Order: sequence, then C-alpha cells, then structure tokens
Amino acid sequence: MKADGHIHSPYCPHGSKDTFEQYIEQAIRLGFHEISFTEHAPLPENFDDPAPTKDSAMDENVFESYVGDLQLLKEKYKNKIKINIGLEVDYIIHYEEETKELLNKYGKFLDDSILSVHFLHFEGAYYCLDYSVEEFDKIISIIGTTEKVYEMYYELIKQSILSDLGPYKPRRIGHMTLVHKFQQKFPCKKDFSKEIYHILDLIKEKEMALDYNGAGINKPFCLEPYPPDWIVKEAAKQKIPLIYGSDAHTARDLNQGYDRLVSNVKLSSPTLLKEN
Repeated sequence: MKADGHIHSPYCPHGSKDTFEQYIEQAIRLGFHEISFTEHAPLPENFDDPAPTKDSAMDENVFESYVGDLQLLKEKYKNKIKINIGLEVDYIIHYEEETKELLNKYGKFLDDSILSVHFLHFEGAYYCLDYSVEEFDKIISIIGTTEKVYEMYYELIKQSILSDLGPYKPRRIGHMTLVHKFQQKFPCKKDFSKEIYHILDLIKEKEMALDYNGAGINKPFCLEPYPPDWIVKEAAKQKIPLIYGSDAHTARDLNQGYDRLVSNVKLSSPTLLKEN
C-alpha cells in the first residue's frame, strides 16, 4: 500500500496555492492509497517567527477551516484514497509548555502528526535552519562553525524525542537530517554517526517512527533523502517504522524522491502507531 505521510497544503504560507483537490487527484494518479496532510502547526502566540518572511506556519485563526475542509474531503474521496488530517509540529526549545497547550487544544482533531526541528536557539535568539543558503551561512557565522550548527541541531532532535508535550505529542520525527540541506555548499568535517545512533536508540526506546523524507533529493545542495540511506538501513534493522514523506509544497512535488528510496526496506502507514 503506497502512502505519503508528509504533505503540505494551500494553508501553507510559504507553499503554493494548489488546492487540496489538486493534491488528492495527483496522489490518486500516482497510485497512493493513503496520504496525510501535515500542515505547519501554528507557532506559539508569544514566539516571534525567525524566518525573514515570517511565514513558517499556518495562522491559528485558520485551523478550524483547515480541519473542516479536510473533513469534507475525507468523506468525498473515502472510496478512492484514505486521507488523514495532520500537523507538522515544531519542537521549539523553551516553548515546550506552549506547544503542549496547542496540542492539547487541537490534538483531538488529528489523525496524524510529525515533530520537526526547524529553529535553532543561540544566545537568546532563534534562527530558521532551512530558510536559504544565505541564512544558513549567517547562522554558521553567528554560531561559529558548521560543526557547531550540526551539533546544536542533533541535540535539539534528541530533546524533541525526550520532551514532554502531553498525550497528543507527535510520534514521528520529521526529516531528522534536515541540517544536511546545504551540505554541498557547507560541508561538515565532523562525523556525527555516534549522535545519530543515539538518536535512533531514543526513537526505538520511545516507540516512535521516522519520516523518510524524499524532499532532500531534489534540493540542489543536499542531493539525498532525510535521512540518507545508511541511517534508513540502521533504522530498519532496529525495526523503527519508516513512513515515506514527499514534504510536497505543491501538487507536482508529490512522489518526489520515492524512486530513490532504499528498495528493500519496509514502509509503514502514517497512522501505524496511532492504530497500535
């Protein structure tokens, strides 16, 4: 059963205005049996979006509309494709309580969710890790070295896994190597395999899953999925569920990277953990 557990929507401020129907019809054409719309969850009210364009996430005032639209479409397409209502939730250090409140408020409406790190915190300020080459260069100059940026990112991934975000905490870690997005431009000289093995151990221990994200393959300075093949093989060896995610921000992005995934690993349904 072909599934995509990471799709954005017309409610994404930095995405396209492709309609839900365009995404759904394209998914059906591509042979998907199940899809999860996982729009960027509203950021905490007292958190200042560090992206230069202030467009990282959906506004809270449109959340009900987002859910309502998808509830109608779930019913409309129920005989053609399974549609899950989800969110991609940001783990923001020092905003755990606010994130828990958000999840307690909206979790009951969700079929699926992902927990991701996009924001680094350094000396009292937040930075958007994946915004652009220029922003990443700026982050390196502020933090000191590429290696320190990687170290900070992986530490936040660990903390996201261990964090108490309440009963609706997402159980899938999004694009766990997103820090690789600009690796061709800013190579990292340190080997972080020890940290990555530790992260996989924590994911296994906490009975979580991994977003096997194809978007990195099409990023000109990444050229590999998030995470890359060796991590996927290790996760599979540990029997950590792997859920393919296109991370599509337009309908044409659906299926991106799918043909380049490791061929002999089992892919799971996005709602596997919820159903179990």
